[in-house]
Amino acid sequence: MSCLATFKTTSMALLFERSCREAGIGARIAPVPRKLSSSCGLACEFPCEERTKAEALAAERKIEVAAVHDLDKI
Repeated sequence: MSCLATFKTTSMALLFERSCREAGIGARIAPVPRKLSSSCGLACEFPCEERTKAEALAAERKIEVAAVHDLDKI
C-alpha cells in the first residue's frame, strides 16, 4: 500500500524524498493526482507502512508536508 505526501513547494517535496531515502524509506517523486489539490505539482510516494517514520522525519527536519494521502482511498 502506498501513501502520497503533498507539499506547497517543490523544494519541500525534493527535501522529503532525499531525507526519506537517506533514512532507508523507499520514496520517489510523483506528480500530484488531479483529484488532489496542491500549489506544487510534485508529491512524494512512499510505503504506508513507513508513514509514522516518514512523518517523524519530516517534523525533525522541518519539512512542511501539506497532507499525506492513502493512494487506495483517493
